[in-house]
Amino acid sequence: MDASVTTAAGVALPRLLYGTAWKKTETGRLVTLALREGFRGIDTACQPRHYDEAGVGAGVAEALSAGLSRIDLYLQTKFTPLAGQDPARVPYDPRAPLAEQIAQSFATSLRNLRTDYLDCLVLHSPLATGRETLKAWEAMESLADSGGVRQLGISNCYDPALLEALHGAVRVKPAVVQNRFHAETSYDREIREFCSRERIVYQSFWTLSANPRILGDEAVVSIAARTERTPAQVLFRYLIESGVVPLTGTRSIEHMREDLAVLDFDLTPEDLLAVGRLVGDPA
Repeated sequence: MDASVTTAAGVALPRLLYGTAWKKTETGRLVTLALREGFRGIDTACQPRHYDEAGVGAGVAEALSAGLSRIDLYLQTKFTPLAGQDPARVPYDPRAPLAEQIAQSFATSLRNLRTDYLDCLVLHSPLATGRETLKAWEAMESLADSGGVRQLGISNCYDPALLEALHGAVRVKPAVVQNRFHAETSYDREIREFCSRERIVYQSFWTLSANPRILGDEAVVSIAARTERTPAQVLFRYLIESGVVPLTGTRSIEHMREDLAVLDFDLTPEDLLAVGRLVGDPA
């Protein structure tokens, strides 16, 4: 299996991303470690409440100084609307118009990440109204037009109608959807089907933490034993074969290596059906 998937925007996106939320002062060290172990895609956000984006930049710089090339990396960050920010640490002027907030956040991200372009800029969540979401997207399109961003995406978008309306209304189509992957949203089956039809790459987060039932299921445990893998590797492999790009935020070097090794084994058609039933995917 190829180590990356190409989006509708023509961008190569690694099949597994390293997520950097909640790493705080450990962010730089863990990003450097993840890149050293073989990750080539990093997800972050310009949201000091949950991310140390400058720490990500420091970790990337350390890896680049050790010989890694920027062209071989996929760096993805997010514009977080005001409602998702810590009021004491907003990384842009909260009184500025929305388009200017996005431009300021983008400039901050470039400084934090020590880069002159982003591989993807993600709208961290839809705004309060469809009109505001479209205004935000238009501002992001301007950044794509300027060459500062290679593709655009949206996160925490769980309403299929909203996603379809956005896709139909905008000039630069969303290339990425990043959502929490859990039973409460029926594993986003309808959204994933839409993404598949439109060549949008669906990225899953909270993939392991939210799914102890799947990881402990007899079928998954049995597949893991037969393939000499872990249940987590079986779930990640199923998702990757289904076109999903999972995020992993592990702090463990052992788990980093296990996560990357999901590209090195295959599931049988029977295995795929068994795991697919657990997330309600059609046979």
